[in-house]
Amino acid sequence: MLAIVILPLLAAACQNFGDLEVDPTVRPSDSPIIAQNVRSGRLARVGEAQHPKILATYGGEYSNPKLERMVAGIVGKLVTVSDNPSQVYQITILNSPNVNAFALPGGYLYITRGLLALANDSAELAAVIAHEMAHVTANHGVLRQQKEAEVELASRVVSDVLADKDAGRRALVRGKLRLAQFSRNQELQADAIGIAAIGEAGFDPYAAAGFQKAMANYTAYRNASGEGNASLDFLATHPSTPQRIELAVGHARKFGSQGQGERGRETYLDGVEGMLFGDSAQEGYVRGQVYSHAGLGITFTFPDGFDIDNRTEAVLGARGDDNAAIRFDGVDVPRNQPLTDYIASGWVEGLHPETIRPVQVNGLTGATARATADTWDFDITVLRAGEAVYRILTAMPNGSRELDAVAQGVRSSFRILTAAERAALKPLTLRTVKAGEADTADSLGARMRGVTQPLQSFRVLNGLEPGEPVIAGRRYKIVDD
Repeated sequence: MLAIVILPLLAAACQNFGDLEVDPTVRPSDSPIIAQNVRSGRLARVGEAQHPKILATYGGEYSNPKLERMVAGIVGKLVTVSDNPSQVYQITILNSPNVNAFALPGGYLYITRGLLALANDSAELAAVIAHEMAHVTANHGVLRQQKEAEVELASRVVSDVLADKDAGRRALVRGKLRLAQFSRNQELQADAIGIAAIGEAGFDPYAAAGFQKAMANYTAYRNASGEGNASLDFLATHPSTPQRIELAVGHARKFGSQGQGERGRETYLDGVEGMLFGDSAQEGYVRGQVYSHAGLGITFTFPDGFDIDNRTEAVLGARGDDNAAIRFDGVDVPRNQPLTDYIASGWVEGLHPETIRPVQVNGLTGATARATADTWDFDITVLRAGEAVYRILTAMPNGSRELDAVAQGVRSSFRILTAAERAALKPLTLRTVKAGEADTADSLGARMRGVTQPLQSFRVLNGLEPGEPVIAGRRYKIVDD
């Protein structure tokens, strides 16, 4: 029940992460968000088929014409120096706080607003986009699909054909290792092509290595704070290693020493000014350990130690030391159906029917039960709030003595928001401020709102190394409510 399903994308998710003229073949759409072009052929159909699934997974498109024009301008400059200038690209800014960028066959490029918030200038974003364009022009999506098909065939052989299961499993492992090595080669090839492209387009080629360093700092911050959804983040599978950064610097040196090429910082900061930051209103807000949704009018609290992953389909909590997990979602239940009957209706695997009980939680009717599946024990809580019904599923390894306390803590925290609380829930936005003569990272970090560890968040958001001072007169990004 608590399994997390990741879409089988046809192209590898990637680890890479001025005053520009927009190429007429790459323009903001009327929708907006997607640079709309006519395309045909098998590769285009592959990307087109996956596009709705991408949108569903990443919160849909993020509509921001100013931001879209800025992104399209960068793409326009890169297209002019591409090895395949006739390639048509469709660019989608995804309404997700996760830091990610990837490509699909047929010229479909995706960038999350989370990545846009982390980049600090046009050159860094150009490095990300050029890297993804390289995956498209090198047909990596198709090649990866072929390799995945080989691994899938090996899996079927293991389960259906071979009598020697151990030999079959060894063959499967070898196939997976070949796939992993192939992916690394793809990434390094895309790095080389992308850095050459941004250098030829007039951007600072060292921006690629600089952004990879920023991503390494972001990863360290995320791991320390528990923030972010690693399953939808390209660094989860392709870490920005020192060796890769060194290779990126080597590619950049072909264009000369540092300090050459356009950075486009002011243009970029103008583009991201006012952009939504973090969770959207449609998915509710996570502030610390508290999840609240103004539209639904509900709130509850995750226990300390649980990392929270706010997804479109559910809110997930996970604790790494014992693999405990919590899932919250909504479900349609007829108004006249008792919730005890709903729990017993067959959707719970391993249900212990004798444990089903009606409950009252902060004035709301509900029901609870226990279940066991494989090596997990589950607490099932179902609560009715007005016309809606919500489920809280808490899972812990068999025999855990904490299940009662953890499930009860989450359940008892669930309540209806007051009118004042609903009105006070506001989205966070990205703003820029100019550092004064007396400003420090501490003083600017203190202006951050709605984030944990404000100083560390400020440094990561602005690509500042530990101990690096702010510069008077320079613009910096902060998060504001």
